[in-house]
Amino acid sequence: MDYSALERSSLFRGIPADEIHELLRKTRHQIRCFEKGELVFRLMEEAAQIGIILEGRVEAQKSFPNGSQVNVSVRGPGEMIGPAAVFSDRGRYPCDIAALGQVRIMMFYKDDLMGLMRRDVRILENFTREVASAVYMLQQRLELLSYHGIAQKAAFWLLLRARQGESRSVKIPGSFSKWAMLMNVSRPSLHRELKKLEAQGIISLEPPEITILKSRALEEVLSI
Repeated sequence: MDYSALERSSLFRGIPADEIHELLRKTRHQIRCFEKGELVFRLMEEAAQIGIILEGRVEAQKSFPNGSQVNVSVRGPGEMIGPAAVFSDRGRYPCDIAALGQVRIMMFYKDDLMGLMRRDVRILENFTREVASAVYMLQQRLELLSYHGIAQKAAFWLLLRARQGESRSVKIPGSFSKWAMLMNVSRPSLHRELKKLEAQGIISLEPPEITILKSRALEEVLSI
């Protein structure tokens, strides 16, 4: 087990590999592997475990009775899955978590993770920060989905990232396909709307970056 990889995880951030090794030696946990398309957690399944992704990526998927599906988020190495569900009053996973390829995940039961947090306050601080960040991201995600037009969604996302980074240049999150998936729109439609904004002189599209040329005009797109 390469404990140095866990140094970059959200739960063990700031803790040296040798200390992580010692903490885990005294804590019950398991490593589970999943193939592409396999479900790690199922919608409304009892939330018994929290995972830290060691390798690969997973996607949170929310399905609705009408057959539609929203891709809630994608998580990769070092990130946690399931913490809010495990510690919630309801105690159920709110969506399916599916492997996007071969995935290795370190799993903890609630009581074991709480034992880790009691032994080292840094883990408690990291866990609290991660859950708080997830709540904040969900609020942003809900606001993003409240916009119906693809141009509006793109404008909201670009303005939000520009303000967070205090820069007019925003990096595309991995690829156009991934970005489109995060906004629950098709890649061709997203690219088409971005090209329209570029033609209007509002943005400059130079993958992997997009530069906002006219912030006020981009804000006006939100009110269309």
